Amino acid sequence: MRGFVRKAGRLRRMLPVNEHLWTKFDLLRTLVRRDLEARYKGSVLGNLWPLLNQLSQLLIYTYVFSIVLKVKLSLKGLPENNFIFGLWLFAGLLPWIAFTGGLMQSSGSVIAQPNLVKKIVFPLALLPIVPVLSTFIESSFGLMALIFFVAVTSHTLHPTLALLPLVWLTQLLLTAGLGYLTAGLTVFLRDIPQTLTVILNLWLYLTPIVYPASAIPEKWRGLVFWLNPMTAIAEVYRDLILLGEVKHWYEWGVATAIAAIVFYCGFSMYKRLRPAFADVL
Repeated sequence: MRGFVRKAGRLRRMLPVNEHLWTKFDLLRTLVRRDLEARYKGSVLGNLWPLLNQLSQLLIYTYVFSIVLKVKLSLKGLPENNFIFGLWLFAGLLPWIAFTGGLMQSSGSVIAQPNLVKKIVFPLALLPIVPVLSTFIESSFGLMALIFFVAVTSHTLHPTLALLPLVWLTQLLLTAGLGYLTAGLTVFLRDIPQTLTVILNLWLYLTPIVYPASAIPEKWRGLVFWLNPMTAIAEVYRDLILLGEVKHWYEWGVATAIAAIVFYCGFSMYKRLRPAFADVL
């Protein structure tokens, strides 16, 4: 263990990153760890709760759509049954759960920490990003379970799983950008989190997560893919984990460009509003 730490330290010194950024990275890592520990502190099941919550949503949606509504789905390389529909559904729900969970908690991150906001030395840029990363890490429990179930069902592990970090980058840019924007605005307009709840409920049903994209009328399908980054992210998750091939390269590229623009705009707005936080809180 000590050898690993020493090697990590040497690798860290070799990277072209100044010590000030490393200090912020260490602080961010500490804040994320404390946030994760605080969420389930004192509970019996501890960190198993994120997995149980995600699996419960999987069971509910599978029951409603696959058993009650008799929705069937055929995927290459996988048998056609109710369980496969559940896996397909879960692959789309995972990025959505991480996105909405991180965004909702991020929107209230600044007003929840008035003591830190009034400390001049504390880097306020870290506050909205902590819940985004914590929720993303929680979703990894469900991701590991999904990959396990797909491997057992299809008897294979697709090499496209190696591309998952790239779609995570798109997802994190989008979530963090909107998180910065809403966290800054919430300081001055406390209705933002409630408004966000309504918007996200509508956004879910405008995104082909609980129904296939093929169910969208063809004349609208292109707009849903190009204008809604979460559509491309959910479909790429399904491509990489279930199908073993990427069918949505162009949509993924556009979604990444939109996510980068959202991140830039959200962070710029947050920086502009930040000097007035202490006066309001």
